[in-house]
Amino acid sequence: MDPQLKKKVVLITGVSSGIGKGTAIKFAKLGCRLSIVARRKEMLEEVAEECRAKGAPEVLVCCHDLSVEEECVAVVKETIEAFNDIDVLVNNAGCVCKICSLAETTTEDFTRIMNVNARSVMTLTQQCIPHLTKSKGSVVNISSILGTHATPGMAPYSMSKAALDMLTRMSAQELAAVGVRVNSVNPGVVYTEVFDNLGMNEIEREAFIKRSCDIHPLGRLGTIEEVANAIIFLASSLSSFTTGQILFVDGGFHDTTSSKPLYA
Repeated sequence: MDPQLKKKVVLITGVSSGIGKGTAIKFAKLGCRLSIVARRKEMLEEVAEECRAKGAPEVLVCCHDLSVEEECVAVVKETIEAFNDIDVLVNNAGCVCKICSLAETTTEDFTRIMNVNARSVMTLTQQCIPHLTKSKGSVVNISSILGTHATPGMAPYSMSKAALDMLTRMSAQELAAVGVRVNSVNPGVVYTEVFDNLGMNEIEREAFIKRSCDIHPLGRLGTIEEVANAIIFLASSLSSFTTGQILFVDGGFHDTTSSKPLYA
């Protein structure tokens, strides 16, 4: 089946590495015009070059810090100035903090995580509504299994993803009237560089990977490509009657009753 995305304008955040980068490249292979967003300009430029090489006819580089509301507004403005359309919004940008107890969690960390993982998504979605209404487009939010499974040591992150899941459902209900679909992809553990920010040493990291494999019923970690495939599906005409869905790409973890923490 053809996802019918060729020449569509896709705005993707958090593209400098990991799931965002892999997803941008997959959209590029489908011939999409891309507006890619991240804070790290040098890495963003490298991804842009790779996307062009993979088939994207046009790639706009938007270097912005999405924890700042005005920069979220600027991203949409720059995208419209360049392409005059937005067909798909992929809210992938996210951040984590070092694993720590609730008692040790700082207001600064909580605020930063909520600003990036939840508030920026709401602002970007709000700014894109008139353009997505015009194109009858779609929004795909990248959440996490941790939005539904309580995990000790990850309170701010889990709270932000739970908020994002509710934002997906609420915006899907509100925007259905104007023909805009909103869905979420909730990955299990996909090992990317974000885990380097959790403060684990090498021994702890190896233990984390083993524990993650044990907790997922399929017995392994997910891959960036598997998550990107789900994003493409929800962004495209392949899912034309699907909205308000939380799509778990987690090797079956969401359907378990395991009380084992991902992080020891």
